[in-house]
Amino acid sequence: MAFVSKTIVERTQIAARQSVKEGEYMCHVYVRSDSLAGVVISDHEYPSRVSHTLITKVLDEFAAKIPASSWAAANETTINFPQLNVYLAKYQNPREADAMTKIQDELDETKIILHNTIEAVLDRGEKLDDLVSKSEGLSMQSKAFYKTARKTNSCCTFT
Repeated sequence: MAFVSKTIVERTQIAARQSVKEGEYMCHVYVRSDSLAGVVISDHEYPSRVSHTLITKVLDEFAAKIPASSWAAANETTINFPQLNVYLAKYQNPREADAMTKIQDELDETKIILHNTIEAVLDRGEKLDDLVSKSEGLSMQSKAFYKTARKTNSCCTFT
């Protein structure tokens, strides 16, 4: 994965982001305008927007803590950046780490509930329509019965 990460960083333009599928993983890369780059390797289910947010936050803090003059001579083993572990722990669950993802999940749940409610209301509406048509039918039958009964009783008068 180190080779793939370095290759993707080399092929990404400055001040650009991209996500590349590599086997069963997604490689998310961001190269800043000062040529500082970060890569997040995740599974396909991890949201790419959250991955890029993580990269941006880590790179911003890294740039603030580590002087730019030491970037060129440094490599992964010589730089001490303990904040990375804190970010990785926080972003294990993207729904907890990212407010937008959490809100989107809540909206999806609300949407499902609303669809179920609308279906139930429509079912009730169909049942009400059935009841209205049955009551209209009963009303017509009762009028016909009344007319028939009047005709039948008109020949006989009781006094």
